[in-house]
Amino acid sequence: MTILRVLGSAAGGGFPQWNCNCRNCDGVRRGTLRATPRTQSSIALGDGYQNWIIVNASPDILAQLRASPALQPARAPRDTSIVGVILIDAQIDHVTGLLMLREHRRPLPVYASAAVLSDLSTAFPLTRMLSHYCGLDTRVLALDGSAFAVPQLDAVELTAVPLESKAPPYSPSRNAHRIGDNIGLRIVDRQSGRRAFYAPGLARIESHVFEELSVADVVLVDGTCWTNDEMLALGFSTKTAADMGHLAQSGPGGMIETLDRLPAARKVLIHINNTNPILDEDSPQRHELEAHGIEVAYDGMEIAL
Repeated sequence: MTILRVLGSAAGGGFPQWNCNCRNCDGVRRGTLRATPRTQSSIALGDGYQNWIIVNASPDILAQLRASPALQPARAPRDTSIVGVILIDAQIDHVTGLLMLREHRRPLPVYASAAVLSDLSTAFPLTRMLSHYCGLDTRVLALDGSAFAVPQLDAVELTAVPLESKAPPYSPSRNAHRIGDNIGLRIVDRQSGRRAFYAPGLARIESHVFEELSVADVVLVDGTCWTNDEMLALGFSTKTAADMGHLAQSGPGGMIETLDRLPAARKVLIHINNTNPILDEDSPQRHELEAHGIEVAYDGMEIAL
């Protein structure tokens, strides 16, 4: 049985964000808001014992590992159960954690698209930096629908699914879409046949993405913003959610409307921005999600496939 564990459920900056005093961040610090702090978006896939794949390595990875004892089996003086890292994109909040894993005793297996590996060898040269430490054993993900497995956890079948979002702001390709700048991940437990689809960044529900969502038993998808103008209305940004590569939850064509069309047993929002009112467990927006049967991911959440 494959275990999907949410290591971090917030968008970049976490919740509360260190420099933010929006209603959510201020309220959770003061204890006046019923909300749970969250670290930055990442999940782990494992057999529940000694082999785990990390999907996205957030800047909070050390705290996430401390909160997940199964990922430190302590079989030797230096040990880990991490057998590989898969990168969904090259966003800072999804790749900087690789620097925190520099003490790995051998080159760390990292699976990513050619576009992501290009950014990580040029604009943000993590591959070059880490060559002076453990090094990275990079594996280019195929984007043609072919499945792959990570050695030591081959009971999990994985498929990279190209999707529309945005390359990181630092990338030369920020405004020039490349296939592979962002992917979703199809996750299939070979024994049970159950599948999940993970896509923390979604700008648009393309037809092939909707097909993936439609056949998944569990979907974990972009929960960044409630409204498209959320950051604008609060005066925190000059960009809409769409400008940043995210589909808002509410409104015509939004994520709620899409999720309502799916037969999936579990529909979960992840990568939640600190400004999103769904973080307030007493908010009308949170109650609206509950009425639609949509869950909000939290750090430590586990789903069995």
